[in-house]
Amino acid sequence: MVLTDVLDDDGEKVAAELAQAGHDAHYRRLDVADPASWEAARTAVDERFGKLDILVNNAGIIHETTIADEDLAAWTRLLSVNLTGVFLGLQTMLPLLKNGTNAAVVNTSSVYGPSGAIGYAAYGASKSGVLGLTRTAALEWADFGIRVNALLPGGVLGAMNEGEHSGGVLDETPLRRRAHVDELASAVAFLVSDDASFVTGTELVVDGGFRTR
Repeated sequence: MVLTDVLDDDGEKVAAELAQAGHDAHYRRLDVADPASWEAARTAVDERFGKLDILVNNAGIIHETTIADEDLAAWTRLLSVNLTGVFLGLQTMLPLLKNGTNAAVVNTSSVYGPSGAIGYAAYGASKSGVLGLTRTAALEWADFGIRVNALLPGGVLGAMNEGEHSGGVLDETPLRRRAHVDELASAVAFLVSDDASFVTGTELVVDGGFRTR
């Protein structure tokens, strides 16, 4: 497996832990908003494995502001990572996915994609776009035997949302807590497994009941 990020220290640490546990794990730097960075990643995967069975597009950034106060540079940067990054990953890695065995893709969206949220215009727009990309890729790639699905997390414990205002998603989640990353990982593992062999173009919501409210 190949792990990618722009946080090199963290990436190297996780890859080392996986390798120590007996996995064939490698880390390489990848800026998902940069086409050249994706091309380099594809070359590295191709040279080492010659194919790609699983692609998880999970990179994301977030900021909170009203539409009236949104900064164009911040808007553009967020969309370049959260939405264009997924597009580039799909487009660049398709040749290797075609060579894969029962290849599967998971794109990380959010409950704010279909639901929306005050103060999250850029984030919600990017995650809505991920849903559209997921459905389209599932249609276009079905003849290749490549399944494409979206994961829709609710609130998650992690550094990305440490700055969320009080009264945020947690107060609107019936289970009254955030998800642990292991719970999301288990959902991804299902979507890429043979147990989900007839699942494509859909959304797996892991939100503690947020969308039922």
